[in-house]
Amino acid sequence: MAHTSQDTEGGPPARGRWSAFRQSPFWPATVLVLILAAAAGLFAGSYTYSMANPTPRLIPTAVVGSYERAGGQAYLLGLEKALDTSVKVHPYRTRAAAHEAIEQQEVFAVFELREDGRRAVLDVSGASGSSVAELLAQTAPAVGEKLGVQVTVRDVNPLQEGDPRGLAIFYISLAAVIIGFVGAIQLSVHARSLTPVERILFTVAYALLGGFAIAATVDWLLGALDLPFAESWLILALTMFVSGMVFTMFNTLFGRWAMLPTWGLMVIIGNPSSGGAVSWPLLPSPLGLIGRWLPPGASVNAQHTAVYFQGHQHAFPFLVLAGWALLSCAVFWVWRHRHPGGREKDPSEAGTEATGS
Repeated sequence: MAHTSQDTEGGPPARGRWSAFRQSPFWPATVLVLILAAAAGLFAGSYTYSMANPTPRLIPTAVVGSYERAGGQAYLLGLEKALDTSVKVHPYRTRAAAHEAIEQQEVFAVFELREDGRRAVLDVSGASGSSVAELLAQTAPAVGEKLGVQVTVRDVNPLQEGDPRGLAIFYISLAAVIIGFVGAIQLSVHARSLTPVERILFTVAYALLGGFAIAATVDWLLGALDLPFAESWLILALTMFVSGMVFTMFNTLFGRWAMLPTWGLMVIIGNPSSGGAVSWPLLPSPLGLIGRWLPPGASVNAQHTAVYFQGHQHAFPFLVLAGWALLSCAVFWVWRHRHPGGREKDPSEAGTEATGS
């Protein structure tokens, strides 16, 4: 009895205080503080890990001419040693075939050793990856000087004048990704009464308008990129729609905590591994593989090809975006009853259904 009196005088027991804390507004606020701190560390860590010190892992390179001679083999080995990476050799009979491989984005450079063995030409493609091209342009002549080979470096597919670092595509794709899921969040907050069909249609609407606004701003207003407008608009709109529906899918599955998996998938993992800021050969190998299968990477891939390799577009990035769109819409539709919001049926409709039954 004395113990009970002490508890009463000193306040509620520990279990009671914990229960009261869980019921107070301080509980979700505390959880959010911890989540935001962890998210800040993960965000900084993911971008630093992938972008702060880009190191080549494997550089696909086309070779033509007499590269199989001792001088050519020695030069490629020296280049590998200087770069501390593997130069994956793809032999081609003609320079035209090798340059077609660049257009198909199968290789990043073309190496040709002249017949005399003392001169070589290295054609790089800035549009394939500015960081890779810059690294090769810096390293190739130095390696040639050590081996007594005069190396001429040429950029056969340079970046556009308004995009000297090759980052504009990354930025416009990033804008589409972030505004895409922010738009879905705002629909959930300010238009909660939308039905599932209406929610999907309004996601399509802001994706189309948002994609147009991004493309028009970057091309017409700023002149930073000369876009193939219709194709770029389609890619940006599809990216925004996918991003919005990914959040909607997670909102259906996890409710108010949907921002966590959305941010993790699209921003912490998806954007650093997209290949937009750092080319895939310079990314840590797991990110280089994963990035192609996530919406940000697919968007950058499709947009990059549309802008710099016109006429050589691949189906793969569009299939990735379409797959994520289908998955997110299907999950949302199947479990739409769990999605917060919506509105009750019209009383007349409910009465009609009741009469019919």
